[in-house]
Amino acid sequence: MTTTSIHGDLPPAAQRAVKKATARLLPFLALMLILAFLDRANIGFAKTVYQADTGISDAAYAFGAGIFFIGYALFEVPSNLVLHRVGARLWLSRIMISWGLVSAAMMFAHTPTSLYILRFLLGVCEAGFYPGVLLYLTYWFPAKQRARATGLFYLGVPLSLVFGSPLSGWLLTHHGMFGLTNWQWMFVIEGLAASVVGVIALFYLIDKPRDAKWLDEEERQALTAVLEEEDRSKLREVKHSALGVLKDPRVLAFIGIYFFLQIGTAPLTFYLPSRLAASLGGNVDLGIGLLLAIPWVCSAIATRVFTVYADNHDNHRTVAMWMVTAGSLALASIAWWSNPWMIVLAACIAVPGLTASQPVFWSLPTRYLGGTGAASGIAFIVSIGNLGAFISPQAKAYAESVTQSANTGFLVVALMCFAAVLLLLWLRPSSPSASITIGAAHRT
Repeated sequence: MTTTSIHGDLPPAAQRAVKKATARLLPFLALMLILAFLDRANIGFAKTVYQADTGISDAAYAFGAGIFFIGYALFEVPSNLVLHRVGARLWLSRIMISWGLVSAAMMFAHTPTSLYILRFLLGVCEAGFYPGVLLYLTYWFPAKQRARATGLFYLGVPLSLVFGSPLSGWLLTHHGMFGLTNWQWMFVIEGLAASVVGVIALFYLIDKPRDAKWLDEEERQALTAVLEEEDRSKLREVKHSALGVLKDPRVLAFIGIYFFLQIGTAPLTFYLPSRLAASLGGNVDLGIGLLLAIPWVCSAIATRVFTVYADNHDNHRTVAMWMVTAGSLALASIAWWSNPWMIVLAACIAVPGLTASQPVFWSLPTRYLGGTGAASGIAFIVSIGNLGAFISPQAKAYAESVTQSANTGFLVVALMCFAAVLLLLWLRPSSPSASITIGAAHRT
């Protein structure tokens, strides 16, 4: 692969700066995402033993798993706007420390009410992390490198379950230590790990290239100049109001795409572990955790392959569309399999299709939005879109209760997820002349 294919027309100094930023920032940001996703999803590993120990019903579990996204949605936009003002280093650190403490406090969730309160607070505390990092990446990586950078960051999602599945399964084999149950140990250890990394982030992260001492002066100036010029030429920058992005049909389409994607991905974290365990006639343990890691290894590989492919061919919309199509069909097929190996095989298509497609998708809104419009627009896409992960468990539980079939739920959420494909199909690239005209109209 040539330098031009990777870096486009970047000056040599800016190319060096991008390489240094990739090596310095992206592994740490991926680690932060690993812990974020693990603390969000670990309730799915504990589902069976947690419900058996506390007596919490399936309906209460579904509501508790999903209410996280209500808190997340309510505080996403203000959190991202604060980050835009105070800087990523301070605000991302605050987010991690607070969500880690609340996640650890899940050890006290013995009743439906305490489950609802803590899951809601977890969403409040974590709000702004994912869109905040996406915004942070626009401060460091030009558009032609951003899908690749986003993909490296997004590796934290599959890696969280590549490593987190066996870890959670192993922790759930430890019962009664210091008077704590196995699920209590899991929440405490995985939650406090996030708080520790949050403290480290306060000293490790750098807000913008101009503040990076590990870049030389030429590199700082070159990368800053490229990013500033790019920001000026973006298709949309809503200066008059952070809410103005919601008037844009393309932004509404981005929100819809992300919403339906979350409907499809939620069952893969909240219900796939217990379904696989049930097909093997047991509870989630280390062995189940290792099996569950396989689809997420596939997702990690797919994330790297398809983000690089989409960047090199500049066809992010088409790549995302086909990935979500394959993922939706595979998710639907999980409903029909009782053989554990077929469930794992289906998951090896569904998980990459619905998760590795997301960093490819994110190149579309981050290329389209700039300035305050980017801060609020990205946050609106994530916050409103994440409500899909709240709707998903409720829709699945309702469909299964109405039909009295455990298979119906996966079919319903897969069908809803396919709506993302239809929106991607509608979201055709706008013409350059139209883009310039619309952008100018918003700046007057």
